[in-house]
Amino acid sequence: MTVTELRPNMDHWQERVDLAAAFRWTARLNMHEAVANHFSLSVNDDGTQFLMNPNQKHFSRIKASDLLLIDANDPETLQGPDAPDPTAWGLHGALHRNCPHARCAMHVHSIHATVLASLADSRLPAIDQNTAMFFDRVVIDDHYGGLAFEEEGERCAALFADPKKTVMVMGNHGVMVIGQTVAQTFTRLYYFERAAETYIRALQTGRPLRVLPDDIAAKTADEIEAYPEQDDRHLAELKTILDEEGSTYAD
Repeated sequence: MTVTELRPNMDHWQERVDLAAAFRWTARLNMHEAVANHFSLSVNDDGTQFLMNPNQKHFSRIKASDLLLIDANDPETLQGPDAPDPTAWGLHGALHRNCPHARCAMHVHSIHATVLASLADSRLPAIDQNTAMFFDRVVIDDHYGGLAFEEEGERCAALFADPKKTVMVMGNHGVMVIGQTVAQTFTRLYYFERAAETYIRALQTGRPLRVLPDDIAAKTADEIEAYPEQDDRHLAELKTILDEEGSTYAD
């Protein structure tokens, strides 16, 4: 029996294990930000109850049993002893109240996505297969309003009204990626950071970019989105590596 097959007496255990693995791997890729940043995953039908990381705990130490179960409609959420980070509550609470299609949400200040968010023009042109993956799937927030407390969180959530948009480049801030599952969302997060790195490094050469035609970029994005099982297999492989290393993520 592997670590991830164990089932302690706790609700939503498989969802907890998947999310904990995503935290651990995000830290390994150095896409985290000290003890800030946050991921969430809806666990009820309308998406308003969700799992989220505990306040100010390093991604590399998060375990499945650590995750908080939050109700987006509970105004007392920040009053309890295990209250989440206020900005995490502001962003993710608003998102899960207003965007039921955003079952999973991952917010980081990863280096290259944040560089992109710091440019006056934060568009990501389709210059290779990874950047083409996000063609017509990114919304850019040009109106950073400070830390993402509740009012700022509501404003950001409104930008995800179109279900086709799965990535928000948060101008002057970082990136928010949404999806239906942990596997899908983490894979998008991983590839968006890789895509942003490719673009930033291409800009650094100072040479003209080879931008794909819109029709080819759109075709590529559709083909990647429909590619069978890649998201699930990606996360499964990461969990297998963690299991083989004796990681505590599934505790």
